[in-house]
Amino acid sequence: MKLNLKRPLAIFDLETTGLSITADRLIEISILKAYPDGREEQKTWRVNPGMPVPEESKKFHGISDEDLKDEPLFKEIAHDLNAFLSGCDLAGYNALKFDIPMLMEEFLRCDIPFDITNRHLVDVQNIFMKMEPRTLKGAYRFFCNKELEDAHSAAADTKATYEILAAQVERYQDAYYEDSSGVKTKPVSNDMKALHDFSTHHRNADLAGQIIYNEENQEVINFGKHKGRTVEEVFTREPSYYDWMMKGDFPLFTKKLITAIKLRMFGKNVTLINQKK
Repeated sequence: MKLNLKRPLAIFDLETTGLSITADRLIEISILKAYPDGREEQKTWRVNPGMPVPEESKKFHGISDEDLKDEPLFKEIAHDLNAFLSGCDLAGYNALKFDIPMLMEEFLRCDIPFDITNRHLVDVQNIFMKMEPRTLKGAYRFFCNKELEDAHSAAADTKATYEILAAQVERYQDAYYEDSSGVKTKPVSNDMKALHDFSTHHRNADLAGQIIYNEENQEVINFGKHKGRTVEEVFTREPSYYDWMMKGDFPLFTKKLITAIKLRMFGKNVTLINQKK
């Protein structure tokens, strides 16, 4: 279907040093500019972010410091980029939550007024999520082609969940999945361990996912200002963080875990922990 455009639509995507809109920087932007008359124009810029690209980000997009060392800074392309986007509506995948705010930050650092007040902003991900809601009712409709009656009745929900799981295995057991490193596997099979492994986003150290394991099997904080740092490193550099967590609104299991880690750091027997809080 040809889109009904009243003015150019700029569909764009960013690659960045990370996921923080304030702390991270843009390293690549590609824009497909679709015109009302059917013409299309594609432009891509690479940008020197003025900071190292973290290893985790390199694994995701494959762009290294070496690739960017001779590229212009954002401020050197900002005027051309702003001119190319002038008069365009904007679209992207997860654009409202990340790409548009990230791009706005870059323009603001250069004191360039990138005005979005009179533009239409389209987020393809939000359309997808609203039309195919990630709810039990939506999943039942998608996988089983049925409407869930008595939704939120525990008995009805459990039966629907069982049917959905069976339908997922049937649909995906021969399907490939590509991870963030580009590795392709067929992870969905009629095997509970395989389904357990694939349905887990992180290897949680605690049940709530506040503490996860990294590739070296070290416990890592998965929230807040210390996200991505090992628990031992944080407790060593900022001992008061342990007390803050113990007094905070964290699950008892999480508090028990961090106490075990702290005792382990001092060579104590963690098997004797009986956390009371």
